Amino acid sequence: MRRPRIVPRVLSAILLAGAVAPAMAESPAPDYRTVGPPLPGTRALEIPGDLASLLVDGADRFLDRKLRESMAGREMHWARDLSSAEAYAKSIEPQRARLAHILGVRDPRDASTPMEVVISDNHASYSGEGITVRSVRWAAFGDVTGEGLELLPAGDAPPVAAAVVIPDADQTPEQFAGIAPGIPPERQVARRLAEAGLRVIVPVLIDRTVAPRMGGATMTSREYLHRPAFVMGRTLMGYEVQKVMAAVDRLVADGLRVGVFGHGEGGAAALYAAALDPRIAVACVSGYFDDRNDVWRQPLDRNVFGLLERFGDAEIASMIAPRRLIVEAAAGPEFTFAPGQGGAPGRLETPRLDTVRAEVARATRLSANLGEVARPTLVDSGGDGRGPFGTDAATALFLGALGARLAPVGAPLQAPPLPDGALAARQARQLREIDRHTQRLILEGPDVRREFMKGLDTSSLDAYRRSIEPYRERFATDIIGRFDDEMIPPEVRSRQIFDEPGFAGYEVVMDVFPDVFATGILLMPKGIAEGERRPVVVCQHGLEGRPSDLADPNVENPSYHRFAVRLAEEGFITFAPQNLYIFEDRFRVLQRKANPLGKTLFSLIVPQHRRITDWLKTLDQVDPDRIGFYGLSYGGKSAMRIPPLVDAYRLSICSADFNDWVWKNASTLSPYSYVRTGEYEIFEFDLGSTFNYAEMAAMIAPRPFMVERGHFDTVAPDEAVAYEFAKVFNLYDARLKIGDRCEMEVFDGPHTINGKGTFRFLREHLDWPGAK
Repeated sequence: MRRPRIVPRVLSAILLAGAVAPAMAESPAPDYRTVGPPLPGTRALEIPGDLASLLVDGADRFLDRKLRESMAGREMHWARDLSSAEAYAKSIEPQRARLAHILGVRDPRDASTPMEVVISDNHASYSGEGITVRSVRWAAFGDVTGEGLELLPAGDAPPVAAAVVIPDADQTPEQFAGIAPGIPPERQVARRLAEAGLRVIVPVLIDRTVAPRMGGATMTSREYLHRPAFVMGRTLMGYEVQKVMAAVDRLVADGLRVGVFGHGEGGAAALYAAALDPRIAVACVSGYFDDRNDVWRQPLDRNVFGLLERFGDAEIASMIAPRRLIVEAAAGPEFTFAPGQGGAPGRLETPRLDTVRAEVARATRLSANLGEVARPTLVDSGGDGRGPFGTDAATALFLGALGARLAPVGAPLQAPPLPDGALAARQARQLREIDRHTQRLILEGPDVRREFMKGLDTSSLDAYRRSIEPYRERFATDIIGRFDDEMIPPEVRSRQIFDEPGFAGYEVVMDVFPDVFATGILLMPKGIAEGERRPVVVCQHGLEGRPSDLADPNVENPSYHRFAVRLAEEGFITFAPQNLYIFEDRFRVLQRKANPLGKTLFSLIVPQHRRITDWLKTLDQVDPDRIGFYGLSYGGKSAMRIPPLVDAYRLSICSADFNDWVWKNASTLSPYSYVRTGEYEIFEFDLGSTFNYAEMAAMIAPRPFMVERGHFDTVAPDEAVAYEFAKVFNLYDARLKIGDRCEMEVFDGPHTINGKGTFRFLREHLDWPGAK
């Protein structure tokens, strides 16, 4: 077999412990003056202000509009058959499958073992005043268990029914059972249900403890677990729903009719579990039910990719019908995580009563004709929806649906104090188990992705091109996310900002969607003969960068070394676009807004690059068949995501970014991991089951592909880069027999453009023999 074309300058490599990626400071906005006329065929550019800032502002307006429109667009995904309860249940099965997928409820549950009673000095137990309380644990999925309390009614009579009562993340099962302080007796929901004759399971959720993680960014325990789970196609909420459903498995196996009651974060688990599991007879959701339109403002662990495409809480509620749903408008958790700590900013507030009412009304309309019982019942706590949870009205309705009656409030339980550290130890166990499960998914990922990609046909290049298309479509719709809006006319505007001996430079703006435009710097070599067509290199900046960092002859940025200028001096036409990843939280909020729509930053960036390449092809000096892409850092990330979806790019060069991307995003063990950083927008849903960088490169093939790697680049160690690149080279060389189109240059340097092997690669594959 041919050896891969790896061009080393130093044969040794080092691993920089504690390093993730070099910090890239935001570049200042350039203040260019016009030095000449606009490009022929374009209007004069007269937009005042910082184009990068205007770009981000426009994208924000566009996404706000899409969020507002999402509710109206949901119905197209549904085909409800309201002719009977049975027909209705069958008609919504595709939506149950979709909800399970985006929550990550996909790991097989283990219902083979019974509920385990845990008896030790470090676990709670109590017997008296008509109930027995004991600590329990049950297998959920993988090696993950549910853990909490079981409450049993006193006496020899069997329970009349069962309930899973789910506290908020910052409440404990012991508080709900009345054996720890914090909740008055009349709100101790688990205890009151047990006193009414129910068998009750109270799981603990992961709490919102705020702490530095892995020696890096500060975030909540919930965000810490959610970040890597998201990459592996799971969510923390999905994991917790699985624990609830695993408890339901045991209760149903014992022949009991089951309901779920949840408050705050527990309300989310109750709502989703009841929507997914038709065995649940009744659900009460307290201090949570809302329209979800501001989910992007909430803590990151509530981020569910694509939720708002099909689901607000009304749509979720409609999946519970015709079973009983009680919505308790009550005070929910109040929590704020401020910006600047590394974790994603977010806040929780009690849902507004008018919003809750409107969403309940929508749910009622969606399941109309299924009967009176199918309509959600709204209970208003306090007259303003901000009173305490667990009202007698809500609890009595819940019990009535299970054939039981609410008993009077009993005297406070005289339970002994909990052992020191017992609750913290339980939290630590639960966090460890979920973390360990996600890390195991990373190890299984290569086999999962190999099975996913088995549809590739490498028998010929034509067969390969045909077989890769369904993967590109899956990537575009399920990973990147695609807006189906038609692009508006480009209305290209420009102004000349450079007049150098070898080239002229133009700042260019063109429209894409309403409020969304593309902009960048075009460098046009002088002396191009009439009728001559030149190759173009689109040169992409990294995080917090600007086109001026690489395309301004007067700027020497040590990461970019003016590589767009140097290529223009060699005779290439170059274009340096402004991408959206600038201004820190301002652009990260764009990702937060896009994700609930099933979209990402690249849902806007890809159309921008389609518009850019379409326009470049119209220029008299451009050969439309010789346009390449070369990006560094976040621009290297772009090099893995844009060319697979923009056919105009005839090659792609990924500089200072290529590595085992899934591992880098999801590992809680590696010092290189993004889990420990402030880049909370970086995580992409379900990459671990679908597209790592080798699979993304497969969508670039059979076009030429190159990696530029510095030994001392702290994005990843050499071995992580080599491991992933080996899979790419195997595809090009061993399977497609085009190894000369795939290359990696390794050089003795850091996170920077080297511009030696890559420049040669551009000359060779963009057929520019006239270059130096």
